Amino acid sequence: MPDITHAEILLRLFLAGILGGFIGLERERQSHPAGLRTHILVSLGSALIMMVSSQALRAPDGTTIGDPGRIAAQVVSGIGFLGAGTIMRQGNTVRGLTTAASLWVVAGIGLASGSGFYFGAVATTLVAWMTLSILARMEFFHNGSFRRRKRITIRAKDRIGLIGDIGSITGRLGVNIQKIELKEDQDVDSPEPHVIIQLELELPHEVKQEELVEQFSQVNGVVSVLSL
Repeated sequence: MPDITHAEILLRLFLAGILGGFIGLERERQSHPAGLRTHILVSLGSALIMMVSSQALRAPDGTTIGDPGRIAAQVVSGIGFLGAGTIMRQGNTVRGLTTAASLWVVAGIGLASGSGFYFGAVATTLVAWMTLSILARMEFFHNGSFRRRKRITIRAKDRIGLIGDIGSITGRLGVNIQKIELKEDQDVDSPEPHVIIQLELELPHEVKQEELVEQFSQVNGVVSVLSL
């Protein structure tokens, strides 16, 4: 295998970064733990490792003296540790599997870019993006029940365990938390600190909005619950 020119190295790294960022941008827009920068870095690192593995095992005469795939293969298994950090359990619901899978796919895209398999890298990126973006917007049946998206704002006293109590309710009812934002409540006139929790939820068909609001209202410290 001939030496890779500097221009070729830059092309492969640049393509890996662009394709990884394309996937990461969609994850960033959905406020997932692994976003734009994480996906770019995973793709870049995978591309670099692929190039190192193909060049480091070359003899001076250009012949291969080992298996170039052995180093690159460790990316596939190693990325599992990073993906595990994006997986969270809330009651009976496990979240983050899709983001972990997207990191695994991006690692593959980086390997393809680093090996010069440009068509495969680009084609995989397009298919992955359509899977994450277009299919996510189609609210079809999930586990046999149609799911609705709702926004709920909770005002409550700031205390330890508040988010955990809210997560226990959503997990028990099979409600997915798509997004959560927490900020200090500046409008309340009280010596005790208060917070505003804004939730974007995905409700199964059998869960009524009023039931969810009522259970949130019963959480210790909750002052008000507003559903949109």
